[in-house]
Amino acid sequence: MNKSNDRGWSPYLAGALSGVVSVLSVWIAGKFFGASTTFVRSAGMIEKIFNAERVGTMDYFIKEAPRIDWQWMFVLGIFIGSLIASTTSGTFRLKALPDMWESRFGPGRMKRGVTAFAGGVVAMFGARLADG
Repeated sequence: MNKSNDRGWSPYLAGALSGVVSVLSVWIAGKFFGASTTFVRSAGMIEKIFNAERVGTMDYFIKEAPRIDWQWMFVLGIFIGSLIASTTSGTFRLKALPDMWESRFGPGRMKRGVTAFAGGVVAMFGARLADG
């Protein structure tokens, strides 16, 4: 990417602001922000549509009820904020495949799919292991 055409935020500024928001979240609301619990709760909400009785008896969902709460809205805000930032900076593009993925894994879908799935499993396992 050409630096003169890059109108996105500075990663240092974005990181610093994220840190400030994290500190304020704990200081004001007493809550740490994260995303992995939201994905599990969303899966529970979807499963509840098909089998509410089963979800109601699962140990995890008894402890962490599938619901829309502040954390779920935070994850939605990440999506909306990213969309606003990319459209206002002129960097938004709909692409089926990022250039980096194609250059590293080739045009074949199977290798990319397996790699993406394995990476997602490792990331989610780590996040859940840390109770995040």
